[in-house]
Amino acid sequence: MKIEHSKTKPQTTVLNRRYQTSNLNLLTSIIYHDIFGYPLTKSDLSKWKVAEGLGFKVRDLRIDKSRGYYFLEGRQGIILKRVVNEKASRRKLKIAKLAGTVLAKVPTVRMIGITGALAMKNADEESDIDLAIVASGGTLWTTRLIVYCLLFIAGLSVRKPNRQDQEDKLCLNMWFDEGNLIWRKRNIFTAHEIAQIIPIVNKDRTYEKFLQKNKWILDYWPKSVKIRNPKFESRNNLEFSKLKHINIVSNLVLRASNFIAFKMQYLHMRSKITREVVTPSRAIFHPFDWSKYIQKNFLLDKSSF
Repeated sequence: MKIEHSKTKPQTTVLNRRYQTSNLNLLTSIIYHDIFGYPLTKSDLSKWKVAEGLGFKVRDLRIDKSRGYYFLEGRQGIILKRVVNEKASRRKLKIAKLAGTVLAKVPTVRMIGITGALAMKNADEESDIDLAIVASGGTLWTTRLIVYCLLFIAGLSVRKPNRQDQEDKLCLNMWFDEGNLIWRKRNIFTAHEIAQIIPIVNKDRTYEKFLQKNKWILDYWPKSVKIRNPKFESRNNLEFSKLKHINIVSNLVLRASNFIAFKMQYLHMRSKITREVVTPSRAIFHPFDWSKYIQKNFLLDKSSF
């Protein structure tokens, strides 16, 4: 792929403490996305404008503009990175959607969302494919077993823990019970991660319910996503969901099998657990804490966390 580089000098804007808050908010957005090597377009700046009062401790900084992208001075190289990553992401998105088609057949899979860098179309050639899965109430761990078996049968590669060969492999690193959708660790990073999710399986408006339960993300990125109040079903989502055409006895069997599945999987992974979250209604596998990294290394105001 041939990429034409801009022959004109990037336009430069100086932003400092004397500038109005709206400009500082735009600067904060550019700084934040620069951490991930992601220059912003004009539409990106509108979507990912941070909320008032949040931001980095601003020193005199310069913003350059070239080929329709905004970035910090001296960082023009990330334009090429974004273009290349968008091409790699197109291939990975096809794999993710294929996995979604396969897994949508599982009755207890309520939602599957693309997360991480791929959700921003910023995945490089060697990266994996991050997915979040929401399971019917009380079936998370049986659903997890079924999902892995089905992916194996379908011939779709899944990334294994502590393995470096991750290119184009599925990484199922977030699992939610539909009765436990609220994300309690709230900061500018987790808000962005939730807002950028791309749903590829969405049964009974589970994605909308997930956003509604986490509408606090708008306190950080108020224009990132539209959150509508879905029409919740009459059943109590805090209790175990009763699947259609399943009687009470079968539902009790599901509960028992889920408990056994949880114990088996927990015992298998217990020795490997460090900062991962593993409970009967949630499993989060993030080996690196970007929230702490951003706060420590990029001087984010404590008010943002």
